[in-house]
Amino acid sequence: MSFSFDPEDGLIIVPTEVEGPAGSAVLRLALDTGATSTLINASLLVAVGCDLALVLDRVEMTTGSGIEFTPRIIVAKIVALGHSRRNFPVLGHTLPPSAGVDGLLGLDFLRNHALTIDFRNGWISIG
Repeated sequence: MSFSFDPEDGLIIVPTEVEGPAGSAVLRLALDTGATSTLINASLLVAVGCDLALVLDRVEMTTGSGIEFTPRIIVAKIVALGHSRRNFPVLGHTLPPSAGVDGLLGLDFLRNHALTIDFRNGWISIG
């Protein structure tokens, strides 16, 4: 299954559904093959019922501004590019409004799949 994107844009935006204890939301995640973990804006995780204040699992994350410790939380379900994962760990981190996305779809979601990105024709697929 293939999904289109605008190859002229700076980022490949992947519509991604995230399900938490209080509901679900469709987010705009940037495909990031440089990110080892999927990251979602903390306020959006709270909106679907995830309580980041109670999370004891915190992981070290390297950002452009340094090292930070961020909560890793399990979401009930995440769906992107025609694939879904249940009980999937994501990092909850506050992104600046200038980011223009709700988070990053990282390598952890893409592992064990063949990722194809066609910049010439503007499509992406994982199989």
